[in-house]
Amino acid sequence: MRLTLRSSVLSAAFALSVPFLAPLPAQEIPKVAPPGLNLPHVVLMSMGGTIASQASERLNVTNYGGPGVPRVDPEKWVADLPDLALVARVTTEDFRPPVEPPAAPGQPPREGAGGTTSEQLYKVAKRLQELANDATVDGIVVTHGTNTMAETAWFMNLVVNIKKPVVYVGSQRPWSGLSGDGPLNLLNAVRVAATPAAAGKGVLHAMNQNINAARDVTKLSAYRVETFRSIDLGVMGVADPDIVKFYSEPTRRHTFKSEFNISSLPEKLPDVEVAYAYTEAPGYLLDAMVEKGCKGIVVDGTGAGSPTGGPNGQTAAIKRAQAKGVVVVVTARTRGGRVQDTPRRRESGIIPADNLTPEKARMLLQLALSKTTDPKEIKRIFDEY
Repeated sequence: MRLTLRSSVLSAAFALSVPFLAPLPAQEIPKVAPPGLNLPHVVLMSMGGTIASQASERLNVTNYGGPGVPRVDPEKWVADLPDLALVARVTTEDFRPPVEPPAAPGQPPREGAGGTTSEQLYKVAKRLQELANDATVDGIVVTHGTNTMAETAWFMNLVVNIKKPVVYVGSQRPWSGLSGDGPLNLLNAVRVAATPAAAGKGVLHAMNQNINAARDVTKLSAYRVETFRSIDLGVMGVADPDIVKFYSEPTRRHTFKSEFNISSLPEKLPDVEVAYAYTEAPGYLLDAMVEKGCKGIVVDGTGAGSPTGGPNGQTAAIKRAQAKGVVVVVTARTRGGRVQDTPRRRESGIIPADNLTPEKARMLLQLALSKTTDPKEIKRIFDEY
């Protein structure tokens, strides 16, 4: 009788626990991953950055790296975070730029000197497209330096045809730092990538327990961990300790809805540069851009998106550039609010970039110019993306 009662109690306890062990529409963290549980397969791809860096001292959270301090390999993340095995089966890939030799004797080696390049973006996008077509992969996490992470994620959001979750993540403090944000950010990013609810939402950004759309997120603080925000639209969801929860859906075209794809892009995208508007900003800088062969210019305008006026200002230079076939797009340096399609702006031939940041408007203009130079068609692209 005791044996029968004990068996019944164990069976009932197991039956109650099973729903919490399987991957749910919103990913919960099981307390234990029993043998044989079919966890989602998440690919963890490293593109370097602060999260892949460490210092010789735990209190050094801003001046890390240097001679004799090794980088953090993606395999070390998995080894340091056994908790990952509770939510996904994680495999790793290393897409970090190689360490370059010192620029001068006595100087430290440089990791990917010059920052992210278009060659690296193409390489990662092609790999993401391969993973999109791999039936054994359920989600992807890409680690990246926070300085240019938002625009890199935006590029992938435009050129990779994928419905599976793709989540970008990084950290503001090195892996070795006291109270480093990297470990929890990485765990939460894997949780987001492992949940079916994250599929079909385009490329996501997950840091500081917030989930933002790649289109909208931007970095606002140099060192604070709460640096990433979507200024106008807010977070799409959260990665809380108990569950991953979404509250909104993107309405703009992205990933599997995009007309751009990495497989059909030219080897080199058209040159587009960014000019900043400020009091007495000169027009000759725009003239120099055109002279150097730019096919498009993004002006980060004052107020609601205004270039500087006057005979020597940006407005006159824009007209000269347009006369040579250069397409001009304007953003607002306020970082909040849309650049509106006013009658005066339509008359000027300048294309409003909605609420995109200048660096993201630059990437979209590059892609648009790879297909067309028609301002009306390019405006249509900015309206839809």
